[in-house]
Amino acid sequence: MSENIRGELTALANKARGAASFLAAINTDRKNEALRTVAARLVSETDYILKANSLDLASADENGVRSSMLDRLTLSRERIQAIANSILKVEALPDPTGLSEGWTRPNGLYIERRRVPLGVIGIIYEARPNVTADAASLCLKSGNAVILRGGKDALNSNTAICK
Repeated sequence: MSENIRGELTALANKARGAASFLAAINTDRKNEALRTVAARLVSETDYILKANSLDLASADENGVRSSMLDRLTLSRERIQAIANSILKVEALPDPTGLSEGWTRPNGLYIERRRVPLGVIGIIYEARPNVTADAASLCLKSGNAVILRGGKDALNSNTAICK
């Protein structure tokens, strides 16, 4: 691995670690509000996302990508709405972090069992733009930062979804 790439990855990981500390402290209402906002923005930016997706589809077609991969790569208004709906389903889930139970020992010592975020999660996946939104929403709900590495065939679509 070249020093340049190593430096870029280190910088990215350090940013994610900083974001993880911030995300771990966000309350459920703010996480849910963020998820609703992301879902709404995906729908409102459908044309922008579809234009980016058309660039990926054209490139994939030129490179002889098989039809099954093209289908996974293809976005439509309906698929973008489905992605937004899946984010809203994540929003409706109970927050997986926080106090799960607590009890007092006979000697008066209070003990708590808490669920906490992992911190930074790395996900590598193929050319499926919906995974970008799905993984990001699940990580946000659980208070984790995420580093996403989607397939090169979906670079424009993934970038548009992230914006």
